[in-house]
Amino acid sequence: MTRLDDETKRKLREMGAMSLLSAFDAQDDALTLGMPFEERIQLVVDDAHATFNHAKVEGLIRRAGLRYPDADLRRIELIDQRGLDRDVIAQLGSASFITRQQNVVFQGFTGSGKSYLGSALAKQACQHRYRAYYIRMPDLEESWANAQEKPGGREKWLRKYAAFTLLVIDEWLLDEPDDDVRSMLLELLERRYDTTSTVFCTQYAKKDWHQRLGSGVHADAIMDRIVHNTIWITTGEMNMREHISTATR
Repeated sequence: MTRLDDETKRKLREMGAMSLLSAFDAQDDALTLGMPFEERIQLVVDDAHATFNHAKVEGLIRRAGLRYPDADLRRIELIDQRGLDRDVIAQLGSASFITRQQNVVFQGFTGSGKSYLGSALAKQACQHRYRAYYIRMPDLEESWANAQEKPGGREKWLRKYAAFTLLVIDEWLLDEPDDDVRSMLLELLERRYDTTSTVFCTQYAKKDWHQRLGSGVHADAIMDRIVHNTIWITTGEMNMREHISTATR
């Protein structure tokens, strides 16, 4: 294939087609000698598309704010010892729960790997090219408080957090929310209900949620928007932080 001239390269750069330009430059004439023009163009486009997809996924992962950026559902340690179901983990890895707008709850003791699993699930969603975001419940509350100090901040904040295809809320109900936070949670979960998926990482079993949410009508309404379409996963009692620390000594 004849090499691109400078003017053609300039036009490709101007159009933002850098991945395509790089694929043209990287093509090895010795390997494609005698190949029909259409096949050589297809190879260039395939290479450029692969580069584009990789950059897209990396950008989604970077913006997801993961607590554990290297988390990976394929590298979960001690699955059987922790009582985790391999079939359920594989199902989560397919991201099919997102297409069904299901929620996921990781519930277990401190150090049992809930945050890692939440990060791994968000990362897997990014690899399927979904917009995901990870945030701790205390940080979510602080962000909400700061947003309300700005004109139109409440609505902008709700639109932002309602729009993520997958939202991971870690340390869910670590502190009992006040009336303002309960109202925010109800509105946020109402907007996300039946259109997106939310992951909750928590120490507390489902039976304790209602009381921690204030035991009133807001608690009823919040629970109603979570419990009916959710995959519940118990992460057990094993302290993975202690296990990892011992293993690396």
